[in-house]
Amino acid sequence: MRPGGVRSFALELARDPGGAYRGGERLCGRVLLETASPLRVTALEVAARGGAVTHWLEGRSVGVNAVSSDYAAAETYLRRRQLLLRDTGEMTTLPPGRHEFPFSFQLPPTLVTSFEGKHGSVRYCIKATLHRPWVPARRARKVFTVIEPVDINTPALLAPQAGAREKIARSWYSNRGLVSLSAKIDRKGYTPGEVIPVFAEIDNGSTRPVLPRAAVVQTQTFMARGARKQKRAVVASLSGEPVGPGRRALWQGRALRIPPVGPSILHCRVLHVDYTLKVCVDIPGSSKLLLELPLVIGTIPLHPFGSRSSSVGSHASFLLDWGLGVLPERPEAPPEYSDVVADEEVAAMEQSPFRLLQDPDMGVEGPFFAYIQEFRYHPPPLYSEEDPNPPSEAMRPRCMTC
Repeated sequence: MRPGGVRSFALELARDPGGAYRGGERLCGRVLLETASPLRVTALEVAARGGAVTHWLEGRSVGVNAVSSDYAAAETYLRRRQLLLRDTGEMTTLPPGRHEFPFSFQLPPTLVTSFEGKHGSVRYCIKATLHRPWVPARRARKVFTVIEPVDINTPALLAPQAGAREKIARSWYSNRGLVSLSAKIDRKGYTPGEVIPVFAEIDNGSTRPVLPRAAVVQTQTFMARGARKQKRAVVASLSGEPVGPGRRALWQGRALRIPPVGPSILHCRVLHVDYTLKVCVDIPGSSKLLLELPLVIGTIPLHPFGSRSSSVGSHASFLLDWGLGVLPERPEAPPEYSDVVADEEVAAMEQSPFRLLQDPDMGVEGPFFAYIQEFRYHPPPLYSEEDPNPPSEAMRPRCMTC
């Protein structure tokens, strides 16, 4: 038994330890206090804190001395405080045993996703403090994760991304030919676990074989006092086959799977997390040819219905641009009215035009609007540039001024 009469003092959150929160939700939990003897308490408070911090050192030489510059910045997103036992100037005596004090916080509507980097972090925690007379305060701390939703079902993130670059291969001040690269992906937004189909065309006009490669690169940018510090890491990559001199290679949707990585962080003032798809061509004896396409890693995957039409439409135009799909030259003509509706049905419908809606055999268990395919009403007349009722020759057109 610990001195002071306190056996245990801990924090518990309502969600599992692996559960994540988002902006606008309620953060609920309880403070657990177990005492071995009557305990005199002044106050018990709970505070929730969250924010982003960046810090790094940069050294430089001034004459014979080395000088280090300290860069640091911070931004606060969450600051909440709740008194579970208020300090009224009088002591509160708790009996021996186990005590529970529930608490609840309303998180701000907008937060930044939790992040841990080399030169900065975004952290959220909740801390409970027990104040007693003539005794140091007891504290308990619990860290929780925030994942701010990033929806890729937006027009900006569903738009295809494309680019083209070319480079003259040089070796010892002599030109060895032109190497060109063009690449395209069907959209800008993806979620972890998805596959990026990479379409690329590599034209090697040099005298040496070249090697095409592609990679998803994460860039962490830390900012403080007008300075920036960046750290890059390759999270996924693929390598193609060598392209010989005077040859052309075509990638028709080479698969590049995104591993479990954190989402993009774009709305923080002190740090950013960005992703790019880098397609490059290694040229022997010369610097590589590099093409970068922006990516956004989100948390809400592509919706199968809401954005289906836009994504399918952009994908169709995307394939047509690369010559990987064709559209029918002429649409199929609709069927004749007599082939769809029998004469008996037309006669019965003329007597009772609402008989279809009163049919007791039609139930609601079938597919929605499935009966619409049974075309039962008269179609509009066929369009023709010739007037089906021309005026007679005896009728003279009148002048508008008469």
